[in-house]
Amino acid sequence: MSFATLLSQEQVERIHEASLEILEEAGLKVRHEPARALFKQHGCQVEEERVKFPRAVVEKYRAMYPPSFTFHGRDPKFDKTIPQDSPVIVTASSAPDIIDPVTGAERRAESADIARIAHLVNELPGYDIFSISTLADDAPADQFTISRLFPSLKYCLKPIRVTTTDMKDTLSILKMAYIVAGGEEAYREHPFLTHHYCPVVSPLTMDHLSTENVMFFAREGLPVYPTIVPNAGLTSPMSIAGTVAQGNAEFLAAATLMQMVREGTPLIYATLGTVADMRTGAYASGGIECGMLHMAYAQMARFYNVPCGGYIGLTNSKLNDAQAGYESGMSGIAGVLAGMDMFNIGGLIDALKTFDFAKAVIDDEMALMMKRMKRGINFDEAELAVNLIKEIGPGGSFIVHPHTIKRMKTEAILTKMADRDARTIWEKKGAMDIQARALNRAKEIMAQNTDPLIPAEVEERLRAEFPGMVPGNLEPIS
Repeated sequence: MSFATLLSQEQVERIHEASLEILEEAGLKVRHEPARALFKQHGCQVEEERVKFPRAVVEKYRAMYPPSFTFHGRDPKFDKTIPQDSPVIVTASSAPDIIDPVTGAERRAESADIARIAHLVNELPGYDIFSISTLADDAPADQFTISRLFPSLKYCLKPIRVTTTDMKDTLSILKMAYIVAGGEEAYREHPFLTHHYCPVVSPLTMDHLSTENVMFFAREGLPVYPTIVPNAGLTSPMSIAGTVAQGNAEFLAAATLMQMVREGTPLIYATLGTVADMRTGAYASGGIECGMLHMAYAQMARFYNVPCGGYIGLTNSKLNDAQAGYESGMSGIAGVLAGMDMFNIGGLIDALKTFDFAKAVIDDEMALMMKRMKRGINFDEAELAVNLIKEIGPGGSFIVHPHTIKRMKTEAILTKMADRDARTIWEKKGAMDIQARALNRAKEIMAQNTDPLIPAEVEERLRAEFPGMVPGNLEPIS
């Protein structure tokens, strides 16, 4: 299918050239010494922490980018490869707070909340990948990531995206994955965790821990990809063109590093580009400019023949209200029209700081609509239906014709959250708004199919390996 574009082909090529110029003349500050050594070994100019990239080096490793990326689930039926299976919907992640589904008050998220969310994501059809939605305030000091991953694995068979801190944390996560998979070899044959980091801190700085982790997973041949996060006006130029150019340079730097570590390492052109609200410096992730930036980055990704995606369909609203709806919907559809392959969307409000169960259910329906739009229009003679139109003729009805019956459940999405009843029927059902309907749906899901997805004997092994680990139990929403 064809895609919407913001940039002409000439502008795409100019951004590429501008990015090469930035990398060659300004370079990056690279704080991780092994990364600097690798860059120097492969032809970059290194002076103290500054690394400059000759364009020939960038172009050499650009030719090695694979054209696809696969997310593996514990159950292979949930495996997704982009761009073939796009759009894939990934939950937005790492919110510190949650709207309590019982009291409606905001509070710190805990590991029990992650168990609930993991089950919800496992059951809702619009979501493809669970990127752990919240932090866990009850995590033991030395088990921060373990406390988030364990309840996720316990209640979700879909691919799980996870971020670790230092190398000790990374090795603990892998130890947990090996136990759940039945051994290291079994895990490596089908790695159901995808690792994600932001190794480049805008502007043009490669950090220590995230860079170390990206290099480790690339070297190990395990799924990993970076996200680039320029914020126009604060960490990149206060212009969309300048932010695209800088963000593109940062992507090229991270991608070059990955290919230097292991040639042919799969990656995603992943972004969280935003434009700051310069009245306050607010992080305007719900702004339409976020959608525009992702549209431009999608064009750059196609120029490099790599899958793309990012955090889009987000909102700054503190409530699951009209603002949340139009901010999520407008930028999300912009991404679909632009040909994005992956969308980090689902359940978060207040600029990625708070998770809301009802918003997650509504976003699931929005995800199904986005997938329907990407599926496009079937166009053959049967679908064009000229003979049918002539057969029915003026004044006729299509409602009971076999052509209609065959397509009535597939051609259009039959919404569950969006209300389409007559007002009298809506009133008889309780006159609920979509927030109430969605929260009720979340409660229904919490009461169904709630058995743990990790066998009891495997959980015993995990608890022996990680003493004091959080319970990770699923508690229905009362």
